[in-house]
Amino acid sequence: MKVLKSINMKRITIYSSFLVLLLFALTGCYRDIIYPATAVDPNGPPQFVSFKADLIPIFSNNCAKATCHVSGSVKPYLTSDIAYLQLTGGGFVNILVPNQSIIYQMINGDMQPNIPSAKDRQKIYDWIRNGAPNN
Repeated sequence: MKVLKSINMKRITIYSSFLVLLLFALTGCYRDIIYPATAVDPNGPPQFVSFKADLIPIFSNNCAKATCHVSGSVKPYLTSDIAYLQLTGGGFVNILVPNQSIIYQMINGDMQPNIPSAKDRQKIYDWIRNGAPNN
């Protein structure tokens, strides 16, 4: 009888220890999301932004690079010939709630290492707030 109590106590101790370690492991797992300093003013009036003159150069310099947002790689494809269709037709732009646009969240998230500058992110945000015109 004493042996059974001893075995049960050992099992309880082992299971309890395992549960405590599991609890610490699960609560200790998190991911730091470091957002870049933002200059996006959601309350200010949107400035005029030309997709072709303003945004295509931003995408070309920051996004449309090998293994990033070029055809056959990660969507949206942001090369100058298909960027507009990819963004507007692929569900990456939400003109009703611009800050919920996937493209806006991507450029203000933890995408590395080619995050556009704060000024360029403001241009993209203003373009969305203006209705994402193909101009």
